[in-house]
Amino acid sequence: MQDVPGFQYREGVLHADEVPVPEIADAAGTPTYIYSASAIRAAYKRLHDAFAPIGMRFRYAIKSSPNSHLCRLMHELGAGMDVVSGGELERAWYSGTPMSDIVFAGVGKTDEEIRAALDGRFHLLGDAPGLEEMRPEERGPVGVLNAESTSELERIAHWGIELGVRPRVCLRVNPDVDPHTHEYTTTGKEENKFGIDAPFIPEVFDTWNGNGVDLIGLHVHIGSPVPQVEPYAEAVEVLLGLVDELERRGHQIEVLDLGGGWPINYTENEVPPLEDYAAGLIPLLSARVANGLQVLMEPGRSIMANSGILVSRVQHVKKGRAKTFVICDAGMHTLIRPALYRAFHFVWPVSWDGEAPRFLEDPGLPDLAVADLVGPICETGDFLARNRLLPEMDRGDLVAIFSAGAYGMSMVSNYNDHGRPAEVLVDGDRALMINERQTLATVLQTERSLREIVVAPAKVEA
Repeated sequence: MQDVPGFQYREGVLHADEVPVPEIADAAGTPTYIYSASAIRAAYKRLHDAFAPIGMRFRYAIKSSPNSHLCRLMHELGAGMDVVSGGELERAWYSGTPMSDIVFAGVGKTDEEIRAALDGRFHLLGDAPGLEEMRPEERGPVGVLNAESTSELERIAHWGIELGVRPRVCLRVNPDVDPHTHEYTTTGKEENKFGIDAPFIPEVFDTWNGNGVDLIGLHVHIGSPVPQVEPYAEAVEVLLGLVDELERRGHQIEVLDLGGGWPINYTENEVPPLEDYAAGLIPLLSARVANGLQVLMEPGRSIMANSGILVSRVQHVKKGRAKTFVICDAGMHTLIRPALYRAFHFVWPVSWDGEAPRFLEDPGLPDLAVADLVGPICETGDFLARNRLLPEMDRGDLVAIFSAGAYGMSMVSNYNDHGRPAEVLVDGDRALMINERQTLATVLQTERSLREIVVAPAKVEA
């Protein structure tokens, strides 16, 4: 397994911080996501320290792992929030983040979401518990709204004027940079739906800056994860060229938002160290920062992925003529990344007497056999690992799926009427339930009554 703070084998048993994982599984059931607070703190510190020379400010990408307790921990560490929907906006605020520390991105904001971002009277939380104490009427607008198109910019300006608010807006730039990542998570090429093509940016500034909005900066996000330094540097150079042109036209640029996509090692030595990314970007930005430019970053995966695991219990082992299947209670409904992206996650038994391998294709350990780790879903694409050399496992054994702290729980579904798994945060010797396992009763709650939504017109007598 990867050497990650927070998850270590001790005397043949995997521990999360100081707590044995089997004890957590017995108490919380399976499947369950387990996060290590010490791993989260260590990952954030490494990121903070790497970019400290330019005073980088961080806005945690809630989409990576949205539990409100994790958001609260990130806020305590000093991060604001990056949100891409009205739901994430309210979650960020509900978790204690001031609106001024929130960046609202997202390609398809509704009028309701824009209003909620600009005026607390339009919050979307309904009658959530504790709302009165939070005083929504005093929450104010978000720190920055990132606009993805001129159509969206028009709606932001409209609602700013209607509400008497001057929105602070960054334009998202599409720099046409290839991030060399999966085609489904590439977001900075001209054929992608995100952002405004770079050549159009000066004209948009000339037309809209001061016309109902204050255009204060530029935003870019080229994809996730980005396995090389060079695409980031290329995107930053595009932004800085635009800054020069915009300043020549009389516009003042306060903020550069570099987005996220910072990678982690799902396999051994898969990506350069974080410090290499910092070394490639800091020289490009230092002089601008010295002149007052504020630089933002939206990390999610780089903090959370290796800070969480998914624990599942083996239900059956089926040995066929072609291969062996280890069938678990977790599957594509619990962690969709392998099915959706062909993503690699290291898997290994929670209890293991020998030395755990370190992401090697051939661990060189005795008594291993090729098997698929699969789930209970009625799809051939329902797998967590394929053609892996694994120890023999039996019904009832626990297996850990590593590097699952990002884009795991946030992409869970109820397919085949499975409830959402539990979530546990371990901090030292304390294991805290931060999300109860979803029951079928909860899943069915919104289906229990019939409500007529279209009323037939009354008949008119002749």
